[in-house]
Order: sequence, then structure tokens, then C-alpha cells
Amino acid sequence: MKRKFNYYLLILPLLALFSSCSRDVFDEYYARPDYLENPIYQRLDELGNFKNFRTLIEKAGYKDILSKSGYWTMFAPNDEAFAAYFQEKGISDVTKIDDVTAAKIVRYALVYNAFREDQLSDYQSSQGWVLDNAFRRRTAFYDGYQNKIVNGTPMVVVDANRNGGYFFADNNNKYVTYFTDEYFTAKNLSSFDFNYFYSGKEYTGFNLFDGSVKQADIIAENGIIHEVDKVVLPPLSIAQYLEEDNAKGANSKYSEFYKMLEEHLVTYQFNETVSASYKNFTGKSDDVYIKFYNSGLAFSPNSENYLKEMDNDGQSDAFTMIAPSNAALEPFVRDVLLKHYPSVDKLPLYVFQDFFNAHMVQNAVWPSIAASYTNGLDEDLRFDFNANIIDKKILSNGFFYGSDIVQKSNLFYSVYTSAYLDPAFTLATRLYNSTEIKQMISNIRNKYVLFLPSDTLLRSLGYNYDINSSQWVYTNPATGLSVSGGAASSRLYRILYNSIVATPNGELDNIRTTSGIIRSGDLDFPGEYLKWNNGKISTAGTEAMGNVINIVGAADVQQNGVTYYIDNIFEFTDRPQGLEIKELAEAPGSQFSSFFNYLKNSTVYNTTTGAIRGVSLGTSYTFIVPNNDAITQAVRDGVLPGTPSTGVPNYTPTFLPDIDKIADFISYHILVNATASDDGLVTGQFETLRKDGLGEKTYIQIQSSPGTLVFKSITDSDSSANYIKASSNNLADRSLIHLVDNYIKFSE
Repeated sequence: MKRKFNYYLLILPLLALFSSCSRDVFDEYYARPDYLENPIYQRLDELGNFKNFRTLIEKAGYKDILSKSGYWTMFAPNDEAFAAYFQEKGISDVTKIDDVTAAKIVRYALVYNAFREDQLSDYQSSQGWVLDNAFRRRTAFYDGYQNKIVNGTPMVVVDANRNGGYFFADNNNKYVTYFTDEYFTAKNLSSFDFNYFYSGKEYTGFNLFDGSVKQADIIAENGIIHEVDKVVLPPLSIAQYLEEDNAKGANSKYSEFYKMLEEHLVTYQFNETVSASYKNFTGKSDDVYIKFYNSGLAFSPNSENYLKEMDNDGQSDAFTMIAPSNAALEPFVRDVLLKHYPSVDKLPLYVFQDFFNAHMVQNAVWPSIAASYTNGLDEDLRFDFNANIIDKKILSNGFFYGSDIVQKSNLFYSVYTSAYLDPAFTLATRLYNSTEIKQMISNIRNKYVLFLPSDTLLRSLGYNYDINSSQWVYTNPATGLSVSGGAASSRLYRILYNSIVATPNGELDNIRTTSGIIRSGDLDFPGEYLKWNNGKISTAGTEAMGNVINIVGAADVQQNGVTYYIDNIFEFTDRPQGLEIKELAEAPGSQFSSFFNYLKNSTVYNTTTGAIRGVSLGTSYTFIVPNNDAITQAVRDGVLPGTPSTGVPNYTPTFLPDIDKIADFISYHILVNATASDDGLVTGQFETLRKDGLGEKTYIQIQSSPGTLVFKSITDSDSSANYIKASSNNLADRSLIHLVDNYIKFSE
């Protein structure tokens, strides 16, 4: 045992020496490098020009955080900035700044992640860095729980942090805005865009709001410091700015705009999870409500997160709201919105959504390029940014402009408005809003005439909308049979679409004293043809029923056309076109009779229904009917069966080739997917129903201009037929039936 003891007496000093050497090596290897700068708090102390800011850091409880490791960008206001701040606020020194204000200044100066000056203009996207595409960064400041009075009731409120939604783990941090040469150059902006917001301030190429960065890229162990000459408090959001303005009472500029928004497009919803978090954090038992803006808006004015389609998209863009002043909004509400409604609270929800979307843009609208942006309705902005803007602010979640005019939106100054803002036409409006019709007839750059049926008229004719089942219903007044859903809505859509006529040249300006035929629908998406005669309108359907449509009441003149109120609908017909030709042929002295006699005895005609083989209801056709003399000539030429020497037709041949001749002749005189008239709208080559000997499609050439209509053979350049105006333009299901002075030859 003694020898063992002596051994340890010998080895322990050696082990101690070895251990000491290892610790020194370890400590030396992992020691803080001499070249490493101190953390942000200590660096501010070393720099010597941030005494006031350091005091606020301590008061705000951020000394420990900023004295340790981390990854921050600090926009640090220097002591000269605080001297100006004290003078502005009328306080003597930094000790007069309370803890809450201190925390606001410090947290808003603190940006997540460390960015050098040359990185701040780059967008940190999920796909990588996008050069020169950023002008904002997320700060450590957020509002959190707010005590408010809502409709006279005290309430703890948290702002929505998504457009129309809320994500619990997101604190809705505010963003700081800066201006750099790199970003301005990339976006074709200039000092004008800076001075538009900050008149009389100097654009230096690196500004934080209206302040400037005096020294950039001061390196610290836990981030980067940019010295600024401005003390910046967290700006309001767009929603907060409007709320603050409204609180000014008689001095408010936008209180009417604010009240309309808050009263009709805001809800407060209790949130159990947020309430539990609030109780754990504060020890208080209040329920917490989320303030939501209607999801139909282009954005939530209280969300700090931009679109959040990618986590950092708020670095590269922001929202814009353009609010009309009370002086501008009040006459608009009175003269436009309430032209047919007794009060604002009676307006439909979609009117509020559309009105505010007309004044909202899902982008930061830079004033020098304002003409390049569109609003939430996809309209151009109709403000003169040099004359109409009376207020401009860069806020935490976007740009705010006050205007002395209301956006002259298409929805409020077009023929669409006649239905949209009149409760007597809610059924038509409902269908317009669910289809492309709304966008079409509200386009103030195109001219239209709208024939508008009232709810009373539509319901009397069997059309209605079932709110409970959210679907259209049609009940045939004659039979009592009903259809619903798509069958009913498609039927009404066809009627209402045919009640719209594009009139680029004022074609219906004198509809009450003239007559004619015109194609309904848009120029690019044609409807069916209708006729008018001294204020009375006919369609294929009304003619089949023996009815007409009368214009009743005064016309409503809008910026892009005229709305006429009518006593009947633009009914369509389900009758096969063969029956229409039959009626034309049976009139005394009819020039359609020879053609129809061949048709009714042919293999392509159904004598029971009047249907023609290959012709489908609901599809566009043009029927080219040679007159009796032309049919006689076709017999003489051997194109149709009969006696060539006399031209007498044989309507009921038994020889198979003659039977086929008739079917081919008729099919070649029917054009598919084209309804041509003498208006010049349809020209070119169009397919016929006839197939050639190889089963290939055949075509006819149409030449049309106002007052003329000619059909020409593609295979025989000498063969053409002119329409006979007095007997042409006969209406049928999505079709026109023309009488022509010749038949059209086809050569294999």
C-alpha cells in the first residue's frame, strides 16, 4: 500500500501539469478572437455618439439581448438625432422618455438579421436573393394586444395578420422603410419619389424614412449598425392612420371613408387561443377578439405582412390605399351610390367591397410611375398625382394617399351601374356578377346599349334565385315545369347576354325612330341577332311567340352607353331552323318555296320535328337559301334533279345519286359556327355542312360590309350569290336565314 501511495504522489503532479496544459490549449483555441468586434450595445458605447440611444436600450430592457450573440441590423439614431427629437417633443433630455416610448424606439430600430448597406436593397426570397428588389425590412416591434372601444364596448383586440385571416404564431411585426440608390435605379425611381413624401428633405441615396444614414456598415459581433440622424417611432398601419384621423372629429379628413369601411367590412371575432395566451401573459381574464377586414378586399389594412405568399415578400412590396376626403366622398355617396337606395346601410355587400377595392392597390404605388399600377378591380388609377393628392404618408404596411376626388371606377359610371346600384334589378346584377358580363359592360372604354329587365319582370316569366339552395330556378309559365341550377342559369345567361349590344359607332342612337338588325353581345364574343323597329325589339324567340319587346321609361345615360328599361325579355327559341324555313316558304308568293320543297323531301330533313341533319340547337349557323330562279338554274345546270331543258325541279327523285345531290346541295348552303349578316362583322372562309368525296370539310367565302353580303364558292371562282336584303336577315336559333340570287357551285 505504501508503494502504491508513493506512486500516486508521483503521478498526480504530472497529471495536473498535463491537465493545465490541455486547458490552456483548449481555452486558447476556443477563445474569443482579438479581431472580433464587440456586440452592438458595447459598440455603441465605444463609438461615443449614442449615449441617449444606449440609455433607451437599457430602459427598454434590451441591454442584455444586444450584449450577447445574435444576428441583428440596428438603425441607431445618434445623439444629434435625439437633440432634434427633444426639441420637437418639447422635452429636456432622455430621462423624460417613458419606458413604453423607449421600447418603441429601440424595437423599431432593430431589424431581424444582419444586413450591410449593399444587401438591404436585395430581396431575401425563398428562392434566393433577388437583387435590388427590396426597400423594407421587418423589425422587432409589433403592437400586440390593444384596448379599444368597439360600438361602445371595451374590448381587447388583436389585428389580423393575414388578408382575411389570422395565424397564431405571427406577431404582425411592423416594417421599416428605407430608400437606396440601388433600389431606385432598378425601379426607375428618383429623388422625386422620395421628396413627394418628404418635401424639403434631402435624398442622400440611403435614407431611413425622411432621415439619412450618416455612417453605414458599422460591424458588431452580433450584427451591423447603421447610424441615422433621425429618431423614428413605429409608424401607424393604414388602418391605424384612418382610425387616428377619425378620432379628430370635426377636423377629420377621411371620417366618412373610415366609417363606411369599419361599419360594413369589419368584424371582431372571439379567439379562444389568443385569449388564453393573453391571460397567461398578463394575468387578466379579458376575452380577446381578432379584428378582421372582409376577405373580399384586396388587402387587410391592419395586416403588416403584405401578401405573405412567401415569408419575406414584405421586403419587396407593400399595400397602397387612396382615400377620398369627406368633401369628395359625400356628394359621390349622395348622387351615385344612393341614387336608388334610401340609405348607405341598405347597399349590398358587394358595393362596399367594390368601392374600397377601387381605392386599394396590392402594390406600393410610387408617385412617379403611378400610371403603371391597377387597383383591386384591375382598373387604372384615375387620379392626377400632381393635382388630386392632398395627403401622402409612408406607413408601416404601405403607402397612404388622401385624394380630393373619388376613383371614377367603371362600376359606378357604366351601363352596368344601372342594374348594380338599383334594387329593382338585383337578379340581373347577380348573374352579371357571377359571369364575365360584369367586366364586359362595365368597361368604360367600349360603348354598349343595355336592355335591362327588372326583377318583377323576370320573376313573372319564371326566373328567380333560391337563396336557401344558392341556385337559379326557372319555371315555365305555360307548363309549370321547373329546372334549377346550371340549366336555369344557362337559360337566363343567354337571355341577358343577348340583351347587351356593343355599339362602337352609336348604331342604336336613334332606336326609337329607326329600324334595323344588329348583333348582340361583345364585338369579340358575339351573341345573337335582334331587330328593332321604332323602339320595338324582336328576337328569334319573341317572333316565335308573336311578341315584341317595348322600351319603357326614360333611358339611363352612362359614360359608356345607354340603358333601356324593357317590358319583355330577349327570349330565344328552341325551334329547329327547318321550321323557320318552312314558315318562310309557306308565305304567299314565297321565294323560299323551291329550296324548301327540296329540303322537306330530302334525307337531311325530319318532317316531324323540322330538324336538319348536322344542325344542332344552340350552335351558330348561316342558312344561304337560293331563290326560286336560282333553284331553276341549278336544275338546268344538272346540280339538282329535275328536267334540265325546262328547269322544272324533281323534288322526290328515287335515283340514289339524285337523292345525294339534294343532300349535298342543301349541306353546302349551310355555314357552321358563323352567323353572317350585312354588317361587315363576319368575313373570310367558313366551313359548310357538306363533306367532299374524300370526307374532307368544304368552305364558302363570305364578303360583307355595311349593306352588302356576298357568298362565293371556294372551288369555282365564277360562282357567287348576293343576298336579297328585303327577304334576308330572318331570325332563327343562333342563326340567320338569307335569301340569295344564285346558288353556289361546288366542284370536286
